[in-house]
Amino acid sequence: MALTDTAIRGAKPKERDYKLADGGGLYLLVTKAGGKLWRLKYRAHGVERKLALGKYPDVTLGAARKARDEARAKAGAGDDPAAAKRRERVAAKLAAGTTFGAVALEYVGKAEREGRAPATVTKLHWAREWLQPAIGHRPVDQVEPHELLAVLKKQEAQGNLETARRTRAFASRVFRYAVATARAKADPAGLLLGAVASPKPKNLSAIVDPKRIGELLRAIDGYTGQPVTRLALALSPHVFVRPGELRQAEWSEFDPEANVWRIPAARMKKRREHVVPLSRQALAILGELRQLTGGGRLVFPAMGKRDRPLSENTATAALRRMGFGADEMTAHGFRAMASTLLNESGKWHPDAIERALAHRDSDQVRAAYHRGAHWDERVRMAQWWSDKLDSLRSGAQILPFTTSEAATETWKSAG
Repeated sequence: MALTDTAIRGAKPKERDYKLADGGGLYLLVTKAGGKLWRLKYRAHGVERKLALGKYPDVTLGAARKARDEARAKAGAGDDPAAAKRRERVAAKLAAGTTFGAVALEYVGKAEREGRAPATVTKLHWAREWLQPAIGHRPVDQVEPHELLAVLKKQEAQGNLETARRTRAFASRVFRYAVATARAKADPAGLLLGAVASPKPKNLSAIVDPKRIGELLRAIDGYTGQPVTRLALALSPHVFVRPGELRQAEWSEFDPEANVWRIPAARMKKRREHVVPLSRQALAILGELRQLTGGGRLVFPAMGKRDRPLSENTATAALRRMGFGADEMTAHGFRAMASTLLNESGKWHPDAIERALAHRDSDQVRAAYHRGAHWDERVRMAQWWSDKLDSLRSGAQILPFTTSEAATETWKSAG
């Protein structure tokens, strides 16, 4: 007998699940928990199958009968409706995993597993968040250039030109990753290169005039702020590494026997270990630092927080206190200072200078060769440069570095 809505509503749960047949293989499964589920029994390719059609009353009696008739028609045509439903579920799952937002998150995870710097990974997350509201829900292979352009134009209108540049670049990397993993066929972001205004390059201010360099070095010597900050500024021109590499330095990275500083790849911008030869002057400064911070892990711990390095703004704030404005000198400027004067001296091979600055050579074979070929020259250059700084500080010819022996002994004994 065919079911009625009255019979269905009146069906009560029992100790075990039971069925109420409607006809044509359709029945209502009444569970012991009180659920009422539509099921269809049919045969496909000579094998009995079952197909779930939904829950009553979400699926009405009429809708269940219509679904039954459609399923039986498919089965009669040789298409198994249960198999088709499984394919639809798989397709829906795949579609959910191939939205731009999902692929972008997967790309960021890949970058993190590859050892990208935490700051870089954070910026990748930011870029994904900028794009998420507009195209995050869209299948990655269906995003059109105009959809991404709308995001970029909005950022451009707000004056965020650098943000727009990074957003487009990130989107392009995600699309290329989707192409590489067979989830897209093209990179629509690549077509938008040049579609928005380019940000003006920011030149990091640096003092390169010899007289003014001398004034800066004397100002650092007379700095009355925290001793660790003064010594960080004093060491910066001698080693001319990036500010983040300096302030996060750890004592375990220094080799007192070889007089070198080995900065691990994880902290380097180019993800490659950088070895810095230490001059007598650098050793003297490190000797002073040993007495202040040698008992801890960090060479330049923050005041009152020995487990955290100096803030990235500490050196900049100190430069401002000493009267050097943002348009004249930055913490990063010590690198440009060294690069300019070392190149102008004509004494050193350009590749040796580039290696000292930890600039990466795109030719890996050439890079490996020059890493070894210029080491001795870099050692001599490091000492020459520190002597040059001393002469600029004094405003005269190079003076003997009288504390070198004591500094070396302090350095080696502390190691």
